[in-house]
Amino acid sequence: MRWRTAAAAAFAGLLLSPVALAGCGLTSGSPMVDDVRPGSVGQGLPLKGAGLTVTSKNFSENIVLGQIMGLAFEAAGADVLDRTNIQGSIGAREAIRSGGADAMYEYTGTAWITYLGNDKPIADPRAQWRAVADADVRNGIVWLPPSSLDNTYALALNRANEKKYGTRTLSDVARLSRSDPGAVTLCVESEFAARDDGLPGMAKAYGMRVPASSVRKMDGGIVYTQVSGGSSCTFGEVFTTDGRIRAMNLVVMRDDKHFFPNYNAAPEINAKAMRKYPAIKDVLDPITAKLTNDVAQELNAKVDVDGEDPHRVAKDWLVREGFIREG
Repeated sequence: MRWRTAAAAAFAGLLLSPVALAGCGLTSGSPMVDDVRPGSVGQGLPLKGAGLTVTSKNFSENIVLGQIMGLAFEAAGADVLDRTNIQGSIGAREAIRSGGADAMYEYTGTAWITYLGNDKPIADPRAQWRAVADADVRNGIVWLPPSSLDNTYALALNRANEKKYGTRTLSDVARLSRSDPGAVTLCVESEFAARDDGLPGMAKAYGMRVPASSVRKMDGGIVYTQVSGGSSCTFGEVFTTDGRIRAMNLVVMRDDKHFFPNYNAAPEINAKAMRKYPAIKDVLDPITAKLTNDVAQELNAKVDVDGEDPHRVAKDWLVREGFIREG
């Protein structure tokens, strides 16, 4: 996503050869050779004759999104080079900017804060996307309309503790921290515990009273298991599209004051490629519109929990939704 990686990115290595960067140029990749045809997208093969390179960062969700994009291009007639699974946000971003790759799914908050250098997010998701799209024109990048998939920070707890404390929002958690201080214990990653847009900022924005003794720092993957158990910590830092939320039956607290930035996934396209192949928009828009947090949790769980191949997960979803057909 932005500066984070998912614990199960290693699954991608089962599918994809490592992608290296030489200066600003990508030096490896493999052709997509799926037997796929148009479904509801790609009718008439509007990308026939196009050669397009797709990329992604190296965590499960973004890899799956990159595979979705590449398969959609294939079904629309393009020859697709798969250069997904680039380590870190900056490498994938530079590939799009420089033309080393043509397209990827990026996150609006990442672009606004990490790439474009702003320190205050925009609360309205559509306004955040619009600001990013307008600013990135100068970088030779086109942003297509965003999804409602918003991979941002949240607090979650297990069903037993949700029933016990009745919390639904971060404001509820703040009230609980003031009325029953011992009830609110937090499991978080060390980075989240220190960042102004993490625990310190959240506590200040909501008026939470969580002493240092009630904050337990640990690896992100362990947070989920500790919250699921419910004894070591009442609440834990999660990412809203993580498949383990559904797999472990956790309840996510709503950010009712919109403290955390919006990280909506949207297609980020090299401007030259967009001018050459304007049909990219018609191919991707219906797919992007179907991407929600629930969909992301489902697809991420198939990779991160069940150990499935990200390419297969992407293809199965596209076929099930009728966007493409196999054979």
